[in-house]
Amino acid sequence: MSLLERPSGNLFYTLTGPADAPVVVLSNSLGTDHTLWNAQAPALAEHFRVLRYDTRGHGQSAVPAGPYTIEQLGHDVLALLDALELKQVHFCGISLGGLTGQWLGIHAPERLHKLVLSNTAAKIGTADMWNARIAQVAAEGLSKLAEATAGRWFTPKFQQTQPETVQNILDVFRATPPAGYTACCAAVRDADFWQDIRRISVPSYVLTGTADTVTTVGDGEYLEKHIPHAHMLPLPAAHLSNVEAAASFTGALLRFFLG
Repeated sequence: MSLLERPSGNLFYTLTGPADAPVVVLSNSLGTDHTLWNAQAPALAEHFRVLRYDTRGHGQSAVPAGPYTIEQLGHDVLALLDALELKQVHFCGISLGGLTGQWLGIHAPERLHKLVLSNTAAKIGTADMWNARIAQVAAEGLSKLAEATAGRWFTPKFQQTQPETVQNILDVFRATPPAGYTACCAAVRDADFWQDIRRISVPSYVLTGTADTVTTVGDGEYLEKHIPHAHMLPLPAAHLSNVEAAASFTGALLRFFLG
C-alpha cells in the first residue's frame, strides 16, 4: 500500500501480483474505494499485477478542492502509470471509473492494451439530477443517501441474501468525504463522450447489469455500437455488477485480458 505524491494531492494505491506480469488497473465507482474490487483482485493476481487505487476525493486519497473533471481523473491514472514506469496496461473501470476509462481510451490509447467499461455510459444522468445530488450531500452529508444508494447498486434479492456484503460497501460509502463525493459528482455531470467514443481504438469490453437503472443495458449497447472493436456482456445484476455477479464478472475479465 503506497501513496503517489501529486501537486493536487496524494493518490492511494495498492500493487499486487507477479512483478513480471502484465498490469491490470481497476478504477472504482462514485462513493466507493479500491476495496470494491476485493472479489476480483485475488483471481486476477494469479495472472497479472493488479493496480488498484482510490479515485481522488475517495478512500485514502487526498480531497483537493473541487469540482473535478474526468480529464483530471484520467491524468491521475497517467501520473500513476508514469510513476510506476508502466508503459501499457489493461484497464477496467466501473461507473465513474468507466468514464475515466473512456477518457483514457480517447486521449491516451497508447497506454492501454485492452479496456473494460462496466456499468457506465457515454453520459450518465442529467445536469439537474447531479446538481440536486450535490446540493443534498452538501446540506445533509452521505448517510441519508445510503438507503437509496443501496437500491440503485443492488437488486432487492441481493440485499436480502447478502446483507453483510451490502453493509460493508455502504460503510465505505458513508465514510467517503462529502467534498470528494460532490466534486466527483460534478465530474460525472459534465462528462459527455457521446461523439468521442468513436475514437477509442483499443479492444473494448462493455459489461452491463440487466437490472441496472443507473446505466442501463441500452447505455451499454450504445457504447458497443459506437466504440470500434467493442462487444458487450449483460450480467444478472444492478449497478455494481462486479459485486452482485462477482464470479461471472471475474471470469469475463480473465477471458478478455488473457485472450
